[in-house]
Amino acid sequence: MNGPIGYYVHHHGDGHRQRALTIAKAAPGCFTLLGSGLTGRSEGISYVDLADDYSGKIHSESGIGVGESLHYAPHGHDGIRQRVAVLSDWIMREKPALMIVDVSVEVAMLARLTSTPMVYVRLSGNRNDPPHLDAFRAAVAVIAPFHRDLDGPDVAAWVIKKTAYVPGLSRVHGWPILQGGILVVGGRGGSPLDLGNLAAAAAATPDKRWRVIGPVPSQKNTLPNLVIAGWVENIDEEIANAGIVVGQAGDGLVSAVIAAGRPFICLPEERPFDEQKVKARRLESLGVAVVLESWPPAIEWPGLLRRAQRLNLSKLRSLHDPDGAARAATFLKSLL
Repeated sequence: MNGPIGYYVHHHGDGHRQRALTIAKAAPGCFTLLGSGLTGRSEGISYVDLADDYSGKIHSESGIGVGESLHYAPHGHDGIRQRVAVLSDWIMREKPALMIVDVSVEVAMLARLTSTPMVYVRLSGNRNDPPHLDAFRAAVAVIAPFHRDLDGPDVAAWVIKKTAYVPGLSRVHGWPILQGGILVVGGRGGSPLDLGNLAAAAAATPDKRWRVIGPVPSQKNTLPNLVIAGWVENIDEEIANAGIVVGQAGDGLVSAVIAAGRPFICLPEERPFDEQKVKARRLESLGVAVVLESWPPAIEWPGLLRRAQRLNLSKLRSLHDPDGAARAATFLKSLL
């Protein structure tokens, strides 16, 4: 390998960073992470911190999406200018052997413009728009961080042929159930959880222990079977110790639930390209999750918890690869 492998980490939510760390740790010394907000959060992996592409004043709303070429390219944004300059300078100095882009059509095209082989991370959803298809075409390979059975029905045959499916990019590996309670997970990239809804659900199931991690607006909780833990760093351990997990259909959470083999009540949120809805529909069709369009009335929770306990967990576990991180790292190094 003549140069490092650069791994661009998108900064919406935390799943991209977690996935990058999992792969990078499977091949020590090979990867450099590139993204915003990585300082103090790279866990010993080499990194380059980039300016935020959403901060600062955007002088013109025109040009955010450029025809059928790009998704996000506003005019007059100093943060984006700094990001492009730092990325280009790093590529010129380090001469990376490969760039992994997770995810950004703009960074993918920058890699190609700087004569760098690029691998694109393809998430769930309806990604048949021209910018995504151009990124897939420009890539030497495409990685999907999930099992083939979870892919959407409308993916073009040539994209599937170019895709390496690598499930198991999670730090959870089927730990035993210790607490056995209900864990509600709110992510950095989603809407805050509503304490009123949580309290109503816990009150309707007084024999169940509810634990909530993630952002919750500060309000008083007096229920003895409801614990509001807030943001925690050991999310994987929390998921592995849960009896039932309740949360959105973000790729990081879904991967962790599959790795732990936990019953899952899934409430997909609105995301670009219907990312969470497509993933949730696949989970539902395979019979491995209870999927809801919105937070249900309190009276429905006892029945929903019983449904979750009857899910096909053996099928859920079949969607996991305990060697996923090592296999992903090996695949990427094989492209060099």
